[in-house]
Amino acid sequence: MSLHFPFQPDHRGRSAEADEDTHLRDMIEQVLFTIPGERVNRPDFGCGLLQLVFAPNSDTLAAALQMTVHSALQQWLGERIVVEAVTVEHDDALLAVEVQYVSRSGQDRRLARFSRGAP
Repeated sequence: MSLHFPFQPDHRGRSAEADEDTHLRDMIEQVLFTIPGERVNRPDFGCGLLQLVFAPNSDTLAAALQMTVHSALQQWLGERIVVEAVTVEHDDALLAVEVQYVSRSGQDRRLARFSRGAP
């Protein structure tokens, strides 16, 4: 078992734990929504997706985001998952990313959807 992200206590008051599938999803979320430079000891960690919420919507932006997300996931989680597809939707101030991946440990195919809007 691994710690749940974001960190939180469980019903017993202990650190909440996550199963393998939930932990992988949590790690993907961390890569997607961490801005490079945000982590002190890993300044290149993340892909900076949140910085693009206010960027002009275009097919070029969506294609660039797909490549950025795919390469960041390969770089940081390539030992844990195989990224099969990344889909990016950008509508006004809403950004949604869908990641289809296979866990290297269990060979299970998963689809995870993440979205963030402007604050």
